[in-house]
Amino acid sequence: MWWIVRAALAQQPAEAPPPVEVAPPSCPDRAVPGAEWSVAAVDGPAARALDAYVFPGTPDNEERAGIRTDGVVVVRRGQVVYERYGRGYTATTPHLAWSVSKTFMNALAGVAVREGRLDVEEAVCAYVDGLPSAACEVTVEDLLSMASGFDWHETYEGDGPTSSSVLAMLYGQGQGDMARFVAGHPLRDPPGTTWMYSSGDTNLLSAAVGAALTPVYGRDFAWAALFEPLGVTSATWERDGAGTLVGSSYLWATPRDLARFGLLWLHDGCWGGERILPEGWVAWSTEVAPGFRSKPLGRDDGDVQGRQVWLNRAVPEVGQVERPWPSVPEDAYAARGHWKQSITVIPSLDLVVVRVADDRDETFDFDRFLGLAAAVGAP
Repeated sequence: MWWIVRAALAQQPAEAPPPVEVAPPSCPDRAVPGAEWSVAAVDGPAARALDAYVFPGTPDNEERAGIRTDGVVVVRRGQVVYERYGRGYTATTPHLAWSVSKTFMNALAGVAVREGRLDVEEAVCAYVDGLPSAACEVTVEDLLSMASGFDWHETYEGDGPTSSSVLAMLYGQGQGDMARFVAGHPLRDPPGTTWMYSSGDTNLLSAAVGAALTPVYGRDFAWAALFEPLGVTSATWERDGAGTLVGSSYLWATPRDLARFGLLWLHDGCWGGERILPEGWVAWSTEVAPGFRSKPLGRDDGDVQGRQVWLNRAVPEVGQVERPWPSVPEDAYAARGHWKQSITVIPSLDLVVVRVADDRDETFDFDRFLGLAAAVGAP
């Protein structure tokens, strides 16, 4: 399989392994934005309907209630067809992406795999030293699939903070070294057998990816290996006390730069004819995760996950008998974050939809939003 590089790595110096030499895979011949985007703004009933839904009037900033959109960008066939901002945000204002960050960490893992520096079948301890022995049963693929089996509790507002693993990691005792905090949790299940949403899995993955890419690209590997090739100039990514990127949560970027990332996925991991992600990586990442099919734990209605990305798939064996977002085609998938951040890719419509926001309640309907956005600029 294309992601197995163990044999190649065994023949290379550990301190700075060169890339594995392979024949360059084909890339789709798709135009990408340079420093400036091509804009073909659409005005009409569809754009006005999207306006009315995502910007319904003066937002309730005191109670933080209702739909509170900060920005929306819709890109169809590589052109910006809709763009609008609210609540004081502009096109140049970076926005906290929250868990959209997880899909960026998936992409960095893909870069490391393409270069032969990361093997998804290897244990995380092959890359991160000094972890507890139980954590060494967990593979990189388990982390990508949120199937580590750690006894993790991902709870936020409305639940007791002392029982939340993620709050302790982000704001409490785990801040100094989030990866080691995660790896210190006991195993609840054998790795690879169950799925549970876990920001901890992503931050342990971040440490492994950092260990693989830092010797080549330096501390700012995310910029050198991903952001700069895409022309992303607004990105800030916060680190924990150990210097590891907080891959679960703390990436900031403008909506247009988030849209560049969406285009990378839409173009099968290629950018301007150059392959950034391994051939087949996008398809593999957007499969339903095996642990999700076998035993998803703590799943909310409508949640279907691949590998650090949300899917629009029915999974009848776990009770998901309909697509989560019936207003758009089945091939849609999304990076999604707290308070309703999202990058949605719909390959069959040649569409990328970005939204940043500060929604604190359940007023916003993601499926309705996607249906309205898909109608903008449609033939």
